[in-house]
Amino acid sequence: MRPVTVVTDTTAYLPPGVAESNQLELVSLYVNHGTTRTVREIDMVDLDAFYDEMRSAEELPTTSQPSVGDFTQAYEPLLAAGEDVVSVHISSGLSGTCDSARQAAEALAREGKGGERIRVVDSQVTAGGLGLIAIGTARHARAGNDLDAVAERADALCAGLKTWFVLDTLEYLKRSGRVGGVSAWIGSTLKVKPVVTIQGEVRPVERVRTSKRAFERLVDYAQQRHDSGADAWTVQHIQAPEQAERLVERCREVFRNEPVFVSEIGAVVGTHTGPGLLGVAGVPSELMA
Repeated sequence: MRPVTVVTDTTAYLPPGVAESNQLELVSLYVNHGTTRTVREIDMVDLDAFYDEMRSAEELPTTSQPSVGDFTQAYEPLLAAGEDVVSVHISSGLSGTCDSARQAAEALAREGKGGERIRVVDSQVTAGGLGLIAIGTARHARAGNDLDAVAERADALCAGLKTWFVLDTLEYLKRSGRVGGVSAWIGSTLKVKPVVTIQGEVRPVERVRTSKRAFERLVDYAQQRHDSGADAWTVQHIQAPEQAERLVERCREVFRNEPVFVSEIGAVVGTHTGPGLLGVAGVPSELMA
């Protein structure tokens, strides 16, 4: 039986060292500043400067998926070393990343380089939820399971995950065009604190009037996850470290354990949501083994 390596992308926003410790391979998405500059997200380390620039920009940056060649470069050495691959990525409703991954696998299969030994999994989420799925899948691979079993675990993690985010404003979703299911909220509701989830695309959950109420709703959703037995959790934020720390404290009380990880969301997702985001995600603990 061949070993399995799990590949994911940078929109999982794993803290430094977490990908390495879980033997995860990362493929980077891109941020485009007009037609003059394209930067790999993985190389963007000064997020404060990025969000400061975005706040004052007349035109938002755009984002783009990894190329087929990016995936080929990631897959080919793994396959040549005799490994199988499960590649789990940002929702196809938000990005063409899964399409690029599948095209790379098909090209490697045609060339006789083992592309048929790649399973591409559309997580239907991004950010913290994708991070939990990737880590849980990698742990299952490291336990010695075969390709089909690891792919099945990835599917189970996708099905078992729920994630919620509070946005500071809908303005950035509106400007980026990634409004998804919240399109009905665009307009006079830009001053509310929208609570959204990701199920393939951004979907509305509820609108609240204050940041305090929005914070408490995230705690309520964490409690729902605990009540459902989904006690593996994460908190993520954009330019909101103090609120994230408070949410971690409250979630520790709810889940009675430590988060799998806590991190700041980077430039690709942040381009579409703007700063001030706060989120929580949870998945059944047994799926993380």
